[in-house]
Amino acid sequence: MKIGPRYKIARRLGADIFPKTQSPKFALRTGKVMVKGYGRSEFGAQLKEKQRARFFYGLGERQFARYVSNAIAKKNLRDDEALYLELETRLDNVIYRLGIAPSRQASRQYVSHGHFMVNGVRVTIPSYRVKTGDVIRLRKASESKPLFLNLKDTIRDHQNPTWLRFDLQKGEATVVGTPKLVRTELPFNIGAILEFYRR
Repeated sequence: MKIGPRYKIARRLGADIFPKTQSPKFALRTGKVMVKGYGRSEFGAQLKEKQRARFFYGLGERQFARYVSNAIAKKNLRDDEALYLELETRLDNVIYRLGIAPSRQASRQYVSHGHFMVNGVRVTIPSYRVKTGDVIRLRKASESKPLFLNLKDTIRDHQNPTWLRFDLQKGEATVVGTPKLVRTELPFNIGAILEFYRR
């Protein structure tokens, strides 16, 4: 998905939704700018939360709506937990969470170009969903590419989510659990998003 000017979008939505907008410098600049564009109605507030989440994960409107629909249809999980699971277990998000890519946009490109394998099979679909037990590793043919030459040094001190484990010696990551929703850690209100789609 082509996102557009990130600083402008983040100022409009009033959230640190991109890596480059999570800095003190951006926060200082944002403090001088009034966040506007969605009004003060309940609908406007819910729409803004939906846009925050959509840009945070770099998803198109139709794709994001499909994830919400899938989440609401699940019977064994709460709607908010199911939506979070849908979003977090995308392969491009996992590559980003592992610290391999500097942004979700970059990780999407890495996956699309076929740099990664899941359980020994090359995957080129960013939306591919991983599950517990899956093993993810860089393809041998990609190890010598400039992008990944210093990969182990890049991720050595990276703090992974508890559901992901990276073995530096083997050069592979394993999905050891499922993402747990902690609402306070998100730059958007996931409950408001679900209400928006239930209207």
